[in-house]
Amino acid sequence: MEKYIDKFIRYLEIEKNYSPHTILNYRLDLEDFKKFIGDTALEKIDYLALRKFLAVLREKNLGTRSVGRKLSAMRSFFRFLTRDGYLKINPILSLSSPKLEKHLPQFLTEGETTKLIESAFAKSQNDEMGLRDRAILETFYSTGVRISELVGMDVDQVDFISGIVKVFGKGKKERIVPIGDQALSAIRKYLEKRKKQAEAVFLNKRGIRITTRGVRGIVGKYIRATGIKQGVSPHTLRHSFATHLLNRGADLRTVQELLGHVNLSSTQIYTHLTTERLKSVYDKAHPRA
Repeated sequence: MEKYIDKFIRYLEIEKNYSPHTILNYRLDLEDFKKFIGDTALEKIDYLALRKFLAVLREKNLGTRSVGRKLSAMRSFFRFLTRDGYLKINPILSLSSPKLEKHLPQFLTEGETTKLIESAFAKSQNDEMGLRDRAILETFYSTGVRISELVGMDVDQVDFISGIVKVFGKGKKERIVPIGDQALSAIRKYLEKRKKQAEAVFLNKRGIRITTRGVRGIVGKYIRATGIKQGVSPHTLRHSFATHLLNRGADLRTVQELLGHVNLSSTQIYTHLTTERLKSVYDKAHPRA
């Protein structure tokens, strides 16, 4: 079993170009299945064995989302084995996925977002780290990028004249996103102030590329300072970016492209948020609601 997992992991690295984080999750999920299946030969793994594995996962009180992720990893694994001729029949085809509850993404209002960004303004006047923090918050909200995309952003990816940023998303797929004047101004001020020149846009105190953990800490610091709400993360700013665009009339396809979603279904969850807002306004404003 181990050698087939290794072949699959190489396929994800070379052909699918997945990130190290994604590949690690695949390996961990498949290692769990390998422990369960023991010495069972690959060709002996059938539908019943897979059902038993799912039952064991549920007995461990794993959430539906976690079970669904493990099942998704196994689907990809067995599809690969069947495609490359290691298996004649895919045993997982008839296994249904657990139904996921729809969790609407948390987002900030436009006022809360402005308050958050401006909370970094007082510190950002002549302080390099303050200027960096403001630039990070402005960039998140202006572009809707993922935290990994922001951390990986290099100076030569930012076109200050055209107002666009070249972003490398999941699977290292390239996309172009607009960036607003306020975000560009914040980045420019930070770059002019910082002492060390580097290819990365955002550096930590030691002068090296900032990490995702560092960015989470920065966002959390300003959230606590403003007392806006609990549970806000860098991804909340991405959700806010999408929701505010839709609220102001942007079409779903455009937002899909800006976010770098491969499937429109990933973007459609934001329509639930805007529908809820419309319903709330209707209930408050209509005399016979």
